[in-house]
Amino acid sequence: MPAVVREINQEYEGKLDEIKNGTAHDTLEMSGSRAVWPEVLAIYAVKTTTDPDNPQEVATIDDSKKELLKEIFWAMNEISHRSETATTIQTVETDDGAGNIVEEEVEVTTTTLYITVTHKTADEMANVYNFTADQRAQLAELLAEENRSMWSSALYGIGVGDGEIVVVALSQLGNVGGQPYWSWYGFNSRVEWCACFVSWCANECGYLDAGVIPRTAGCISGSDWFKDRGLWQDNSYEPRPGDIIYFDWDNKGSSGPQDGLADHVGIVEKVENGLVYTVEGNSGDSCRENRYAIGHYEIYGYGTPAY
Repeated sequence: MPAVVREINQEYEGKLDEIKNGTAHDTLEMSGSRAVWPEVLAIYAVKTTTDPDNPQEVATIDDSKKELLKEIFWAMNEISHRSETATTIQTVETDDGAGNIVEEEVEVTTTTLYITVTHKTADEMANVYNFTADQRAQLAELLAEENRSMWSSALYGIGVGDGEIVVVALSQLGNVGGQPYWSWYGFNSRVEWCACFVSWCANECGYLDAGVIPRTAGCISGSDWFKDRGLWQDNSYEPRPGDIIYFDWDNKGSSGPQDGLADHVGIVEKVENGLVYTVEGNSGDSCRENRYAIGHYEIYGYGTPAY
């Protein structure tokens, strides 16, 4: 199941990238959110096991079941896009060659690409599939609070107490634009929201109130917080699930060349075969799963919360 979920996640990210790369634009605005995996799988489980014509178990996956799961995923998630071109008058300052600043009004044409992700909830899908009262009761049981650890294990291989913040972060994969995170933090409009995302996930687990992780919208202040408390490791460290990973990008975007300061932050999901798997907010303006070699030179270091 985790392998199939990862494959579908990659297909979803591929569709977003295809739109971005295939549509000429100057600016990009993304909004909306994707259905969370426990709801997708709960619908899949009920629909598959109670199919009157061909009931099947869901403990194993084969090609036909994978296609059914993909069908349900895309029935629950829709990606739409449009572009708008607008011409505005802007005032620019130039030098007339004699040391004088001259203001000039010029027309500037900008094309904005809007990508919107919308999803159906489990209850809405129950209506789409005309679930019976018994099927709806099964759905409610699968999504009950006491079964969260089951989904954590089935989806991500994470057991109870092995990184609650990882489970929360993974549940947000596919959300774009960051509005739930920067608005929760208190901003009225979009900001670079990777640190807001980490803080939001920590708050969902009660870690902000417990003082385990700082509430911060900045990567530098976040990394300094861990350093000041002796909870810091450099990039040679092999992290554990739930560690906070900081990056110092090498000449990427507005951050410029590596300067010994944190530019970006995410949450360590796991380590396998020498690779660090992460969940990051504001990665291509969405919540994404990424991976890096342990010791990769752009990994600035790790905050190691005392969970």
